Amino acid sequence: MKNSPAILGGQPVFAAKVNIVRPVLPDFNEMSDEVQGILKSGMVTKGQHLRAFEQAVQEHLGVRHAVAVSSCTTGLMLTYKGLGLTGDVVVPSFTFMATVSALVWAGLRPVFADVDRGTTNLDPAAAEAAITPQTSAIVAVHNFGNPADIDALQDVANRHGLKLVFDSAHGFGALYQGKPVGSQGDAHVYSLSPTKLLIAGEGGIVATNHDDLADKIRIGREYGNSGSYDSAFAGINARMPEINALMGLHSLQRLEEAAQRRNETVAIYHELLGCLPGVHFQEVRPGNRNSYKDFSITIDPQTFGLERDDLMQALAAENVDTRKYYDPPVHRQTAYAHYADDTDLANTNWLATYSVSLPIWSNMENETAMKICQAVQNIHEHAAQIREQQRS
Repeated sequence: MKNSPAILGGQPVFAAKVNIVRPVLPDFNEMSDEVQGILKSGMVTKGQHLRAFEQAVQEHLGVRHAVAVSSCTTGLMLTYKGLGLTGDVVVPSFTFMATVSALVWAGLRPVFADVDRGTTNLDPAAAEAAITPQTSAIVAVHNFGNPADIDALQDVANRHGLKLVFDSAHGFGALYQGKPVGSQGDAHVYSLSPTKLLIAGEGGIVATNHDDLADKIRIGREYGNSGSYDSAFAGINARMPEINALMGLHSLQRLEEAAQRRNETVAIYHELLGCLPGVHFQEVRPGNRNSYKDFSITIDPQTFGLERDDLMQALAAENVDTRKYYDPPVHRQTAYAHYADDTDLANTNWLATYSVSLPIWSNMENETAMKICQAVQNIHEHAAQIREQQRS
């Protein structure tokens, strides 16, 4: 059947699998002399490339301090510790598990609050309603690279005397009211893993305007040892190697191009999928720019004709890779379910059920995005036959 989706016996749109992401990395020849210099010097950590990378990120974000660490997760752990957080911390459940795991490792109790269904970010009103007498901070997320409602969250934090931290794992390339996310709140913590726009292989950045916190992060990444061999507090090994810092420095030079290219790809998705019933997009507030670390849509089965998981199965037959972020949400995961109370997380649960992320990367060809849209359109047009096949 020539025009049938692959799941019904047709020819797949793609001959080979299209992965959800393809890291865009510097060419080796671009870095080879510097890599050779690292190896010859024997200085494989805590060297000139780390200092140069931190300085470049500091200038890009417009912050007083950018401290490189081994991962976003260790950055979150050290930030929570460095801010002296205690007791309860308000946090969304519609997020990657590390946002919450770092809280638990720091001896804190996550208190889950709902997100806005359109932006997928922490709802300031829900965050305020979740505050308890033991609350010391709010942790928000720029989900998929969509800037959170920073000003409203800061107002809530100010009214209650709380710290405000942003899990900015997806944040490089995102703009809040025309400026890079990073200078707001008490700290932003970024990821530099291969799925991001700015890639260091592995690693993270803690950005802050607070001198004391930056000092604690620097000491904390060295086991809590300031150099006297007497630990000021119980730190961890969270150092970033020189080669990772070098890769990050080269990747930073391509960050703006990556963010612009992803937004161009998303424009294609919007144009070609926006006409389909039941397909809805993440809302980006006026004046902001989404980095689109992920491109996530929601599927309304009543109007689209298929459940989210049915669409994913049909796209897999077309050799299109997808993800269902975040299903299950953190409050329903085994390690964290006992922290959940009877708080209504209706939007979180709805998004976990109906969200699906389609492939996107920083140099995706227009043709690839258009063919993915073609596959979704064809699956929608044959929804009745796909449902019938699944029932048989």
